[in-house]
Amino acid sequence: MSQKSVEIVIGRLATDETLRTHFLTDPARTLDSLREAGLDLNSGEIAALLEMPIDAWPAMADWVHPRLHKIAMKGDRP
Repeated sequence: MSQKSVEIVIGRLATDETLRTHFLTDPARTLDSLREAGLDLNSGEIAALLEMPIDAWPAMADWVHPRLHKIAMKGDRP
């Protein structure tokens, strides 16, 4: 288990519009892609992230100052 990886995922979902859009469309696939990219997420952490209310992520993003958001670029991938 890697708390650091969980924190990275939560932070990215709150600040990265492109990743958040992919996650809202296909949460399991997005988390699998992040794991394949090297984030150390175990099945329990993935299950917990998938169990969170889907509307929590856009709400969380609204609380983060816009200057801290990643700018979405055409063709961005998770």
